[in-house]
Amino acid sequence: MINVRPAMALDTGSMARLLNAIIEKGGTTALTRPVTGADIAEWMASEADRSAWHVALDAHEEVVGFQWIAPHDQLPPEAVDIATFVQVGRTGLGIGSALFTATAAAAKRLGYVWINATIRADNTGGLTYYQSRGFRDWAFDADVRLDSGQVVDKISKRYDV
Repeated sequence: MINVRPAMALDTGSMARLLNAIIEKGGTTALTRPVTGADIAEWMASEADRSAWHVALDAHEEVVGFQWIAPHDQLPPEAVDIATFVQVGRTGLGIGSALFTATAAAAKRLGYVWINATIRADNTGGLTYYQSRGFRDWAFDADVRLDSGQVVDKISKRYDV
């Protein structure tokens, strides 16, 4: 059973470990350098009144996924950006679906009209996840250079709240 609740400062260490395993595996996130719990706490504090963070916990109260929405300077004020991370080896088990139910409700509560997801074009799992939630393509960016120097294409998808 998966329980979703708002993320707290005490979750940031577990969130960083989960995200770092995804970064280390490679191929699915544009993030290329390890993060710390302090990094995530700082991200959570930034735009705190216009963002929402949720964690998914398993039956042992371990963080198995997290998702956030936050404003992005490349989006209009009625839109919000989303990021989703599920523990390596735990995808396809409903964690992302449970997170998105809470996140979509938070976006509506915060007054956003639509949610943007920008996904690496080579991240088939991420593309499938957002497509299955009802996101539709709206932009394509070719040859985006990541911090690591790797060049990827990115697809942006839109979900109307």
